Amino acid sequence: MEDSAAVEVPWEQLEKDILHKLVEEFVSREGTEYGETEVGLSTKVNQVVEQLKAKKATITFDPETQTTHIISKE
Repeated sequence: MEDSAAVEVPWEQLEKDILHKLVEEFVSREGTEYGETEVGLSTKVNQVVEQLKAKKATITFDPETQTTHIISKE
C-alpha cells in the first residue's frame, strides 16, 4: 500500500457555506482550547476564517482517512 500525504485545500475554492461548516466542525472538536474566557461559536469560526484568509492557517485533506484538518502555520 502506498503512503498518501495530506493535500492542501485552498479555502478560496470552497463554497462559502461549505467553508463555514468545515470551520464550525473544526472549532467544535473536543480539545480545542481558547483559554479561560468563553468564546462563542460564531466568534471562533470568524477567527479561524480570518487566519485562513491571512495565510496563518491552512486546510488539509487526508485521502487515506478521508478527514480534514485546519493547521496553524505559526
